[in-house]
Amino acid sequence: MPYIHVFDALRTPRTKGKPDGSLAAVSPWELVGQVVTAMRARTSAAAIAGVERLALGCVTQVGPQGGHIALLARTHAGLPDTAVAVTLNNYCVSGMSAVAAAARAIATGEEQLAIAGGVESMSQAAFEADGAPMFRDAALAGHFRYAPPPVVADWLATRESITRDELDEVTVASHRRAGQAWQQGRYASTVVPVTRADGTAVERDELVRPALSTDDLARFPAAFAALGAMGAERFINSVDPGLGGLRYLHAVPHCPPIADGAALLLIGTKARGAEFGLVPRAGIAGMAEVDTDPLDPFAAGFAALERVLSRAGLSLDDMGAIEFMEAFAAVPVTFQRRYPGAAERANESGGHLAMGHPMGASGAILLATLLAEMERKDVEWGVAVAHAVSGVGCAMLLRRS
Repeated sequence: MPYIHVFDALRTPRTKGKPDGSLAAVSPWELVGQVVTAMRARTSAAAIAGVERLALGCVTQVGPQGGHIALLARTHAGLPDTAVAVTLNNYCVSGMSAVAAAARAIATGEEQLAIAGGVESMSQAAFEADGAPMFRDAALAGHFRYAPPPVVADWLATRESITRDELDEVTVASHRRAGQAWQQGRYASTVVPVTRADGTAVERDELVRPALSTDDLARFPAAFAALGAMGAERFINSVDPGLGGLRYLHAVPHCPPIADGAALLLIGTKARGAEFGLVPRAGIAGMAEVDTDPLDPFAAGFAALERVLSRAGLSLDDMGAIEFMEAFAAVPVTFQRRYPGAAERANESGGHLAMGHPMGASGAILLATLLAEMERKDVEWGVAVAHAVSGVGCAMLLRRS
């Protein structure tokens, strides 16, 4: 099977996923369209005209994100009508799963050049707006072994005996690193401005608070006891009696802010890229999609990481850059505890806690950031990991030649 190369990777700024967010008036297909336009200018019009697949992750497929958003975005972005369009929901892993799906299609010879990634406009399609019954029915949630993400985060924190101070520290660190990265221009190769209808441009992530301190966080109480009382706490205590009772630790700042954004990668075979003058920036050296027990919070991300490294005969020590999704503050704390030697190389330019979480786009954002970090640091190997509740995870290994 042919080696899959990454020719470009771009994203929009991440902005507040609320009606007053800077991208709230920009449709999700327009977000994708502007990234494609930037990619066309950076690569070549002929290359983009030669794309044979558009795979988009999108979690909440209702309202402006309904009607097969990948198909709509394909038309709006001026991609070929013959390009296969696929809209994929794999929770917060969707953007990376879309890249993995496109890479497999290329590896089997079905296509040779694809654009893949994700989009989520949470200001226009709110979290859980698809109205799945298990979101509101505790009995159904128990049957499907589903718990709300913030409660799952508190479950992980309880199981790992994580402290509030640890949650505060990783949150402040994420904002500090993101602020430093923007100040130093690290995102210049990755983030493309989005032009709004009035002609103004949104150029930066708007959720970063570089001066955030642990003293600032002290005024925020734990936030999710009421949510847990709707049935999730009772269910968790019944299936995990050794827990000794669920402790509520996460405050709002310990959660990745809901956000609007899109991210895309241009991938394909080296031979097809060469026909358009494309120069590979990296290769996809491995990928692993994992589902684990829905009742083992966020285990799938760690399992995917271990699997992709094991298959490649590598370890985290070999990784010069690491992007590990900051799903909630308990997750990077757990990463630091399990892999203390690699912790300083993870999310060096900030993470989701600081910059936000546009769900369907997040997995692709991690890959775009990883590539930029590998180039900035001039390293050979890098790995990105995304995960979600209910035991969903994905990891992707990149190698620069």
